[in-house]
Amino acid sequence: MSKSTDDTTSGESGILDGVRVLDLSTFVTGGFASLMLANQGAEVIKIERPEAGDDNRHSGPPFVDVDGYDGPGKTAAERGESPYFWTVNYDKKSVELNLKTDEGLEVLYDLVTEADVFIENYRPGTAERLGVGYEDLRARNDRLVYCSISAFGDSGPWSDRPGYDLLVQGMSGIMDVTGPEGGDPVKVGLPQTDLITGMWAAFGIMGALYRRESTGEGERVELGMLDAALPWLTKQAGKTFAGEKPERMGTKDPVLAPYQVYPTADGHLSVASANQKLWTELCEAIDRPDLLEDSRFASNADRVENMDELEVELSETFRQRPTDEWVELLADERGLPVGPVYNVDEALHNEQVEARNVLSTADHPAAGEIPVVEHPLNFENAESGFEEAPPLLGEDTEPLLRELGYTDEDIETLRSVGAIPGE
Repeated sequence: MSKSTDDTTSGESGILDGVRVLDLSTFVTGGFASLMLANQGAEVIKIERPEAGDDNRHSGPPFVDVDGYDGPGKTAAERGESPYFWTVNYDKKSVELNLKTDEGLEVLYDLVTEADVFIENYRPGTAERLGVGYEDLRARNDRLVYCSISAFGDSGPWSDRPGYDLLVQGMSGIMDVTGPEGGDPVKVGLPQTDLITGMWAAFGIMGALYRRESTGEGERVELGMLDAALPWLTKQAGKTFAGEKPERMGTKDPVLAPYQVYPTADGHLSVASANQKLWTELCEAIDRPDLLEDSRFASNADRVENMDELEVELSETFRQRPTDEWVELLADERGLPVGPVYNVDEALHNEQVEARNVLSTADHPAAGEIPVVEHPLNFENAESGFEEAPPLLGEDTEPLLRELGYTDEDIETLRSVGAIPGE
């Protein structure tokens, strides 16, 4: 379902058409990286543990019941599909391989000879112990782009530590600057550092593929989640570099004002007056010319210095009307940068998202029609977008083995030794 803002397709190929990616990662970091590559046309093959698969398949709830079974003897995960898993695994294939068997490892090596990219997010040293480290695979394919993702990277005193998004949000300073003024540190309400790391990984892989076009050489891309999160501190890092201490500010901004959320008569309104022109236009539009005369709010620096007082003044005004009226007056009529604070359902279902075809559907082999959240890249001369639903566990195992030249007898042998699941 190639995404297009006018419901047409160009007939062009995806930028990564012909690129094969082997993804041994679990959960989100590697999965989101390979998802981004799949969106640009890459063939992504998930290598999953027999019978169990990616941990993200059953890390919910909620689960969507796919067969109507609701009796004893099965967990919710065994009865259904995880919508969370869907959002990280559109347009991929699934192969079940037991890499603890020699035969399963040999199948992986056969896949590696035909692959362009390999992604793993084991703790440092684990890939080597399994026989799937960079040197192991480069010996079989010296053009391979190998991506290693871990919590803290493969060097430094913390490299052996396990890590998840929660830990990295805390250790990266993100939680320290998130939450209400004077309150406790707050986790961002989505797996932010997982997604940040996945995006960095996809960027690194694309760079390595580009370099390979001119050199013919493969590459190892190595990154840690903590390293990936720190460049996103930007404004807060700038305050630290200037000898100041960033603090939790709720929705306020450390260097701009007014640049925060205000209460309205029935909800909340985001107001982003990021320069003096916008500040002047805002005051005129809300009929508060007195604020322009107030020396406390003369410049952006003054407003930042007195943002608590400014919040009181603007909150008093914005509480006088409902959110929709403010949006119509300020955004639609005056062209000012304000907007409502949506809940997740409203964010996914509104006229702008519909016009841009960001939310579409795909036919899932077990769950029927499921939602698909598209990615934002649109190209003039190339296709992008997801075409298939996420795979069922192992559904592509046999077809890909046959593509590699394995016979019925070979496949039965793999089953008998536990390299792949039985029928």
